[in-house]
Amino acid sequence: MIRLLLLLATLVAPAASAQGYKIPGFGDSNAASLNQEYYLGRAWLMSFRRQAPILDDALVQDYVEGLVYRLAERSRLTDRRLEIIVVDNPTINAFAIPGGIVGVHSGLIAQAETQAQFSSVLAHELAHLSQRHYSRGLDAKKTSTAAMAGLLNSLVYIAADPAGAGAGGQAASGSRLRYSYLDEQEADDLGIHNQAAAGLDPGGAAAMFIVLQNVSPDNGAQSSDFLRTHPITEKRIAAAKNRAATYPNRIHEVSRNFQLMRARVALSFIKDNDIAIAHFREQRAKGGRYAVPAQYALVLALTRSGEVGEARELLAPMREFAPDNITYKIAEAEIDIKAAKYDAAIALLQQGLSLSPDNHPLTMSLANAYFKGEHYSKADKLLSRHARSHPGDAHLWLLLADIQEKSGNALDAHQSRAEYFALNDAIERAMAQLNAALSLAKNQITAERIQTRMAYFETIEKALESLR
Repeated sequence: MIRLLLLLATLVAPAASAQGYKIPGFGDSNAASLNQEYYLGRAWLMSFRRQAPILDDALVQDYVEGLVYRLAERSRLTDRRLEIIVVDNPTINAFAIPGGIVGVHSGLIAQAETQAQFSSVLAHELAHLSQRHYSRGLDAKKTSTAAMAGLLNSLVYIAADPAGAGAGGQAASGSRLRYSYLDEQEADDLGIHNQAAAGLDPGGAAAMFIVLQNVSPDNGAQSSDFLRTHPITEKRIAAAKNRAATYPNRIHEVSRNFQLMRARVALSFIKDNDIAIAHFREQRAKGGRYAVPAQYALVLALTRSGEVGEARELLAPMREFAPDNITYKIAEAEIDIKAAKYDAAIALLQQGLSLSPDNHPLTMSLANAYFKGEHYSKADKLLSRHARSHPGDAHLWLLLADIQEKSGNALDAHQSRAEYFALNDAIERAMAQLNAALSLAKNQITAERIQTRMAYFETIEKALESLR
């Protein structure tokens, strides 16, 4: 966590010397400013990425980001510089860190039954951010920056521990983002309001409370951190229902896309292909509203196991019903890639991008198709351009580094891998990559660009030494 604090110092006051800049406490008059919160949050995220597993799924990431921004636009947030992360963890949890960091565990996506239920949790967490509940609490207690860093670090502990139920997890939970009863009530009310304003069902909050209340202790979810810090009571459910009832009755959208993302997450929890295929066959056979998501998950499981013929057969009616659906297009491209039909996958994904330029999941899928088909230069060009608009995507930088390495572009591969390491708080390894890149630089402009980046990392390292 020391590394977190030093990065805050160097970002908030880049002109100050590493030794001369004093990190203010959160009890200081300006310590809880939005700008300081922003940089502390970004610094914390570096530490978080290094220790907690982030879900490597561009479709799920893109879906969650879209939903968060849809809600944020209707919220009271004044600073909407948000970073959204999906943690690969089956427990139920969501959090909002001062500075605009919004995180959800994939287990929450799996447990919610509808988009309205899932988005109600996001709306609730955004309300905590907009009202600055945590920062206000720190000001009231005159709490130091170190204390806040320790509280934020407990989230890393919980996210990195899928069980999250041991004595250590409970101890960490006890010192983290707890809010007062009034703060929780305000977040509930504002969250429901934001739901309605964003065109989502305001009844989702009460419905999600009931889902959480009924979660079986047998699957470990009752001991999750979210349920410990967000206790569900009959009074809270009733208040949410009454609040939702104040909004006009209307027919709300049923999001099939949410159900497809939920199916992807459910499949990610089942590592054995045979078990996954059997499970989703059974779910599909039951029919009802979950039949299509189960069929989609079955397509993915069959593709994963190399049974591309049946996968293609099951996907065909879904593609016919929704030919422009990006999720289905990517599923077909994944079948083609598995069958080594790279040109077919590339053509399909290029067609998709012509309709949805710069779409993140399509771009990542096309880059992967180029990579698998050994079209390394095309993959490099595509992903290098895309990285400019997604500089915080560690998975993107890692894929780009692998592509550039394969294409023989060692200079750029070292720089891309440096960005990946930096995002995961591995500064020494990032510096090693930049040193390697510098030795390959063939002109002054390239060398200066690398040296500028190295100077940035050196500043961080000097500050670290002064704080040890």
